[in-house]
Amino acid sequence: MPSLRTARPRWSLLAPLAAFVMLLASTGPASAASAAGRPAPGSGSRTVVDIPPDVTAGVAVFDRLTGRFTESFQADLAFRSASVVKLLLALDHLWTRDPVHDLPQADRDRIGAMLSSSDDAAASHYWAAGGGSAVISRMVARLGLTGTAPPPSGYPGFWGYTATTAADTVRVYRYLLDEAPAPVRDFVMGALHRSTRCATDGFDQGFGLPSAFDGPVAVKQGWSGFSSGGCGVTARSRGSSPDEAAADLSAPADESPGPGPKPAAGGAGEPPPGRASAPALDLTSDALHTTGTVGPDDRTIIAVLTLHPDGTPYGRAYNKVTALVAALNAPGADRPAGIRFTTWGSGVRVRSGASTASTALTILPAGVDVLVDCQERGERVSVPPYVNDWWAHLPQYDGWITNIYVTSPDNTLPGVPGCS
Repeated sequence: MPSLRTARPRWSLLAPLAAFVMLLASTGPASAASAAGRPAPGSGSRTVVDIPPDVTAGVAVFDRLTGRFTESFQADLAFRSASVVKLLLALDHLWTRDPVHDLPQADRDRIGAMLSSSDDAAASHYWAAGGGSAVISRMVARLGLTGTAPPPSGYPGFWGYTATTAADTVRVYRYLLDEAPAPVRDFVMGALHRSTRCATDGFDQGFGLPSAFDGPVAVKQGWSGFSSGGCGVTARSRGSSPDEAAADLSAPADESPGPGPKPAAGGAGEPPPGRASAPALDLTSDALHTTGTVGPDDRTIIAVLTLHPDGTPYGRAYNKVTALVAALNAPGADRPAGIRFTTWGSGVRVRSGASTASTALTILPAGVDVLVDCQERGERVSVPPYVNDWWAHLPQYDGWITNIYVTSPDNTLPGVPGCS
């Protein structure tokens, strides 16, 4: 029997998250926030944000209790919306309909899936039913949006290429929470509060807000160009083995092959082959957006829109976006306790107990950061040449992973207490 030894490859280093945001405070009156719901000079928002390397970002954070923006960085920079546009598709359809009395059950189910699980087929349905780009033109006029526009010329059917900004996204949430009829507010926000980790298409939606905060969180994510590698306990990884973690050991997570071909042209907003990108909107870089609310009574609205170099591994983008969000000034947010570490390998299983015989609760995307609150000895796991009997508890999954797949210089994780 081999002796216990360092439980991960030489390239793995301890990687707790660093705060990516620097504070430059101002103290203007709350009234400086404009009626359109965007930051204004003197609104109390931070104006300098340290964005992770190679990331383009637009950030806006609005505290509904004080009427102030607590964060603002390139809030009026236009991004392709990806699935964030589904908020506008839902609101357009509900503009003259009471979801309690006027909405057939089929529409309630379809809109619910579009918002909670980012269902693309539902989005395509409402895009077509609403007249395509006319949906965006109507909602721009209704909500007073200034940075939102239909897809570029040549892409009329690609709803994911709708242009939007962080400031306009905040405005959409402010309308939902403070101006929309109560049945519409409750229906839409209820669906966002029930956001699922796995989207209908199998994409892992755990980045950003869901990973950075606990407590009441409403979420609408968006992505374009990424593959998360599947989501849920049925996902299979490259070169998987039948035992614990089914991990791909051929390369460290940050050197794994790229996310593969982009989805085919269609509802998700990817361009048909051979078409040039519109010059005013970056349609090439991979997009990863996290938006929603945190805190009791949806106190704080957060919109973080990001672009990453084409081919960026999902785990790397996941970690950068989550770190950026975790460092934001978000009043009322419940921040989880623990220390973040980076995993390696793909298809790592989170289990109900500290053994490979325990039920697999979910599978982690390759190379993502996880929050660890304690560790304890359990089943000895061998992934030659590595052997370890320590397991890490992940409070956000209420489950365990073997320390073999958590980056650390030793079998135990530094700074993490025992569980008993």
